[in-house]
Amino acid sequence: MMLATAILCGFFLDLVLGDPAWMPHPVVMIGRWISHLERILRRALPQTARGEVLGGVVLVVCVTLGVFAAAQGICFVAAWVHPVLAWAVQALWCWQALAAKGLAEESLRVYRCLEVDRSLADARRAVARIVGRDTGGLAREGVVKATVETVAENYSDGVFAPLFYLAIGGAPLGLAYKAINTMDSMLGYKSERYLYFGRAAARLDDAAGYIPSRIAALFLIAVAPFAGGSVKNAWRIWRRDRRNHASPNAAQTEAACAGALGVQLAGPASYFGKHYEKPFIGDAVRPIAPDDILAAIKLMYAASVLSLVLVVVVRVLVIVLA
Repeated sequence: MMLATAILCGFFLDLVLGDPAWMPHPVVMIGRWISHLERILRRALPQTARGEVLGGVVLVVCVTLGVFAAAQGICFVAAWVHPVLAWAVQALWCWQALAAKGLAEESLRVYRCLEVDRSLADARRAVARIVGRDTGGLAREGVVKATVETVAENYSDGVFAPLFYLAIGGAPLGLAYKAINTMDSMLGYKSERYLYFGRAAARLDDAAGYIPSRIAALFLIAVAPFAGGSVKNAWRIWRRDRRNHASPNAAQTEAACAGALGVQLAGPASYFGKHYEKPFIGDAVRPIAPDDILAAIKLMYAASVLSLVLVVVVRVLVIVLA
């Protein structure tokens, strides 16, 4: 029961406060550790494809197990000191593992650049903060599309998947997942630098997000009416297009979102100056518009609340029936 209430508290702290700039964040520390280990391993191992793959594997193992062990140790010491301290540590890290408000704020920044400031250049810079593709040449429609896609994908990566792992293993497992996701965001690129070194990080992130992404897509389908969409159409597009991505997970929530909003997402994109022909997701029933950013945020929040309710209910039922 303690963990269920800690998750509830962490969720609402994220909903209200997001990630205050003044508060040290574990993901920042994890990111620094990843960068430090990368430098060490690149110097220590041969600069060959095999050596880089090995270095990536070593980094992934060290960071994932290290974060889990450190968090587990702190939780153990906190519980030894006092149960209230243990609960507070769990609630704090549950809060920091979630990113609903931060995702909404970054997306709204793009919307304001487009609709309030009427500055495409500023909108391109704003969307560059939350996507991995090249944004310098994006048209207005491309900026909107990229923003909606990242809201859909990061609902899974930044909200549901952390909730999923928090419910299973508390803050240590939740933070271990955040470490995996952070490694993928830093190393999991098919660029010349990370084609081999980042392979293990990308594969582990795919594995960790495999089940959560599919459940998250179902939640987005269920809340489609909150954005004026159709559950039936969201389900249809998800069933048809959920594999239209190089990642086994990204198109799951993108397809559900595209179907719920009645728009077309994905398609050709540029990464690190290289053009990629990617399949489309959804039907171009109408042109995508900035208001779709607001609709995607509504979907994300509605699905997040539904996720929280079901995760907490399942957690409580497990305790009661055990």
